[in-house]
Amino acid sequence: MEKLIYLIWKRHTGEVDSVRKTLLEERAPRLLALGPRGLSINVDDSDSDVPAPVPWPAEELPFVAEVCLWLDCTDRRGPYQEILSGVGDRMAGYLVTESLYTDYGGNRFSKPRSWPDGERSPGLLTVTLLEKPERMTSEAWIAHWHGVQSPVSEEIQPRMRYVRNTVVRTLTPDAPPYRGIVDEAWPSAEHLTDPMLFYCGDGSRDKMRRNIERMLESVRGFLDMDRIRNVSMSEYLLKT
Repeated sequence: MEKLIYLIWKRHTGEVDSVRKTLLEERAPRLLALGPRGLSINVDDSDSDVPAPVPWPAEELPFVAEVCLWLDCTDRRGPYQEILSGVGDRMAGYLVTESLYTDYGGNRFSKPRSWPDGERSPGLLTVTLLEKPERMTSEAWIAHWHGVQSPVSEEIQPRMRYVRNTVVRTLTPDAPPYRGIVDEAWPSAEHLTDPMLFYCGDGSRDKMRRNIERMLESVRGFLDMDRIRNVSMSEYLLKT
């Protein structure tokens, strides 16, 4: 079984939930009818109208959705891509290896998943797109991301779920050269917007400051800060 991720960009036209409606009401039933092993859709909508930790550059076309498919074989992706085409102004597909670093119920910030497929997940999701800096080898980049950044962020941030997707190859022409796609679930909007909560300061400004410094040191160790792309989204687990 292989995991495919499709990212969708679209210019905002005033109807914030138009992409959500298109994907969940029109395209998802058609995707499910094809019989994928799994399907999830994450979308920037009115329920996730919260500033992301890393704001999207105003001059760039915004990234508005992530569609995750699990198929027996990537070679059979054609009908799925056809259904997703035209949802936005641009689409990029990636074959990835998935690491479920932390699932719901895996730490003190959430209980095990109790909601059914198709229902919006509680809290908020952030989807982060990662590029490998030219200064690093692939081996060094993966080693830092997996061996340093993942455990550091797990220790000092209130994540309910952390899905780490390492890009194997692109599946569509002209796909941006992202090397990683990260899905992180958070308990509430406040946990994203309040630094004391986001960095597990526990009411101590000194602890919060130390955790911020640790996070910045780790992130700068394998990413160029101005190249990080991050969006707040609603998560829909449609077939698990």
